[in-house]
Amino acid sequence: MIIREMPNSERPRDKGLRYGVRTLSSRELLALVLRTGTQGESVLTMADHLLQLSKGLKGLVRMSNEELCKIKGISKVKALQLQAIFEISRRASLEVAFDEEIIDNPERVAHWLRNEIGTGTQEKFIVIYLNTAHRIISAKTLFVGTINASSVYPREIFKEALLVGSTDIMLAHNHPSGVLTPSSQDLVVTGKLIACGKLMGVRILDHLIVSQTNFLSFAREELFQSCIEAYQCIHPQG
Repeated sequence: MIIREMPNSERPRDKGLRYGVRTLSSRELLALVLRTGTQGESVLTMADHLLQLSKGLKGLVRMSNEELCKIKGISKVKALQLQAIFEISRRASLEVAFDEEIIDNPERVAHWLRNEIGTGTQEKFIVIYLNTAHRIISAKTLFVGTINASSVYPREIFKEALLVGSTDIMLAHNHPSGVLTPSSQDLVVTGKLIACGKLMGVRILDHLIVSQTNFLSFAREELFQSCIEAYQCIHPQG
């Protein structure tokens, strides 16, 4: 059924205006953004195709402009509108994270990280630099690719900490597989950075592993001692 043939109360725009956007399904929200369908296909059907091909909203966020434009009825402008919505969400979560005291509430920064790197297909290693009130000063993606002890350079991490005047930092990286269990390399890398941080007078307060839907906190799981032991096994004098 095309939109104009639907009862007013069931049309996404009218329904959203009357009851609020939270009452709309994912297909209806997409229909609002896309606005129009194509000849012989309603905008709701187009939204269904998008969700089927992307396997849900989490897959949709990962799609590039080129991939979106391969779908019938998705023009470059409509693809750009969709990506603009995702970018607004990412920036909003970043602003919330920067405004919060985050150490006792890692969910705040984890929400932003899920938007920032949780959807990626490559591992990215982010370092978050904090002030004495444990608010974010800055956050930088320093390493991309498989995270291991040889690819993470402490000098890059701690040089930035000294430049911005941060004595407390958080580490974060994503697991594209969605599995949050720390690998042996994750433990070794964290142990290495804890040891280097002690020499530099910079504390590692947490290490978050994030996926698109969840996160793991090393501090909450009390994994730091295991990290130190894993690193000392490889570098007994380190």
